[in-house]
Amino acid sequence: MMLPTVRERPSPNHQRRSEPAHIDMLVLHYTGMRTAGEAIDRLCDPAARVSAHYVVEEDGTVWRLVPEGLRAFHAGRSCWAGGSDLNDVSIGIEIVNPGHEWGYRPFPEVQLAAVERLSAALLARFAIPPHRVVGHSDIAPDRKSDPGELFDWARLARAGIGIWPEPDTGLAHRRGIGVVDRAAALADLAAIGYCVTAAVETAAVTAFQRRFRPARWDGRVDAETALRLAEVRAAYDRVRRS
Repeated sequence: MMLPTVRERPSPNHQRRSEPAHIDMLVLHYTGMRTAGEAIDRLCDPAARVSAHYVVEEDGTVWRLVPEGLRAFHAGRSCWAGGSDLNDVSIGIEIVNPGHEWGYRPFPEVQLAAVERLSAALLARFAIPPHRVVGHSDIAPDRKSDPGELFDWARLARAGIGIWPEPDTGLAHRRGIGVVDRAAALADLAAIGYCVTAAVETAAVTAFQRRFRPARWDGRVDAETALRLAEVRAAYDRVRRS
């Protein structure tokens, strides 16, 4: 798949990747600023020391700020599946949205369509596996909440981008209705890829809920969350084995 038409706005905030370059992760963000212009200006401000490879505006306009072969500064202090130098192996897409601080709102259809097309092209170019498509809050749950609970992960998964298992109606019966094995649930969380420590345990559960059970994201490992963790882990395990 070809990349959508993009506009160029070079950012000085980048470095060379390690040699040989190995890109196997896609990280989705929201900008969390009041306007697209403010966000792009900051991502191109050398004093800010932040950037992303692409920005997708609400009207679907796509900007390239950093060439894919270079390391952009988008992930920050982060971790996924035991790896911590995620800027070195990832492509970062910033999706324009004011975020939770400035009036979080649904992502327009035209914007989601552009994100889908851009992401699909990147996955084809770099052979990024589905279990390595993540949100910023997945890899930095104690610091970030983007792209947030309104982002349509299920839509992307239907297009082959990331993983979204449909609820397993028989799982509750097999696991025991209302029974919560907290240790098993946290083991499922870690097996998916979340870096779970005592310090970020609640934040990691919240990040999981924002993505996979967005109706309620309170950080509690209740029965519904435990069941959802089990089915998401099973889906991730199937993809990794394939």
